[in-house]
Amino acid sequence: MDRYAAVEKLMTDHGFSERRACRLIGVNRSAWQYEPLRGKDDAVRERMREIANERRRFGYRRLAILLRCEGKGMNLKKVYRLYREERLTVRKRGGRKRALGTRAPMAIPQGPNQRWSLDFVSDALACGRRFRVLNVIDDYSRECLACIVDTSLSGRRVVRELAAIAERRGLPCMVVSDNGTELTSHAVLAWCQDTGVEWHYIAPGKPQQNGFVESFNGRLRDECLNEHLFASLAAARRIIEAWRTDYNTVRPHSSLGGMAPAEFTNRPRQGHENTEANLSAA
Repeated sequence: MDRYAAVEKLMTDHGFSERRACRLIGVNRSAWQYEPLRGKDDAVRERMREIANERRRFGYRRLAILLRCEGKGMNLKKVYRLYREERLTVRKRGGRKRALGTRAPMAIPQGPNQRWSLDFVSDALACGRRFRVLNVIDDYSRECLACIVDTSLSGRRVVRELAAIAERRGLPCMVVSDNGTELTSHAVLAWCQDTGVEWHYIAPGKPQQNGFVESFNGRLRDECLNEHLFASLAAARRIIEAWRTDYNTVRPHSSLGGMAPAEFTNRPRQGHENTEANLSAA
């Protein structure tokens, strides 16, 4: 039997006073005398539901202000309790749609133009104005396909530059990048759908999964960006492009057996097999 019902029975059947009955059963007299007021909140609940349906992105604080303006003033804790009981919690919006790509294990490229890697590097002009460099690398030959220098590089600009490279070399089978905003934009998603190029995103916080372009970024910063003071954006473009040409045609690459990327790409097939055998033995 419920304790409150037991108090009621002692009072009605045995004539006990309220004080004595509550003491015998162990019920606090204030709890016994309490009358719930939930039924009196029905009008407020109904109005709260109406406002929440009209203004679906309003939380309980804004609802409390609107109720107060209508003369239904109550403290914020009560509004929050009713808000939760009515299940009016505002749903969090999901993240914006991004180019999903794939995070499956990547195959090792066996020839040029099979896989490109992208990443950004930032630096500053002599006046302090920041600029960025978009680097595009062929993972097989380590050739730098482009160093795009500008103060702003949006997703649409990235797509235009990739299309320009593809006109010269053809489309790659796969593109690898991190999860930067420019590289997960609608423009990139549309370009992948139109061209059929597979886009692979590395795991967040794992730059080693994009090691080819990360290694190139280190060489670019160490051998070019840290060695020059760029007076203007035009000067930065000229100097970085000259360094890129030297990197592709002259600078020996340790992972290519001491050859420059252009020499490695244009070597005879027999030399290719010997080089691969030497690299495997090393």
